[in-house]
Amino acid sequence: MLEHGKGKHPGAWAALGHRLSGLALVLFLPFHFLVLGLALENAAALDEFLKLAEMPLVKVAEWGLVMLLALHLGFGLRVLALEFLPWRDSRKGLIVLGSLGAVAAGAVFVVQVL
Repeated sequence: MLEHGKGKHPGAWAALGHRLSGLALVLFLPFHFLVLGLALENAAALDEFLKLAEMPLVKVAEWGLVMLLALHLGFGLRVLALEFLPWRDSRKGLIVLGSLGAVAAGAVFVVQVL
């Protein structure tokens, strides 16, 4: 799937990134909803969870989730462009734009956390 001529096809890597980020988000969302349920039911339990969220490893995991969300959004927009816009050779720019957008979102998140 990833072979294209002698090099790797960037569109295939973008599609793989979109699928893997979507899968990771599907695995994360039930946990996120559980925490939201804690917030609605028991303020003390939420406070205990939020103490865990201050750990450096959790902060790194949160950064990873922001990156996954941004990658999924950027590469999802690429898919929409492929589906609905006329074909042009400049589509590789959409892959770069989606990747740079994800990195920018991750950098903004890191600055806010620190």
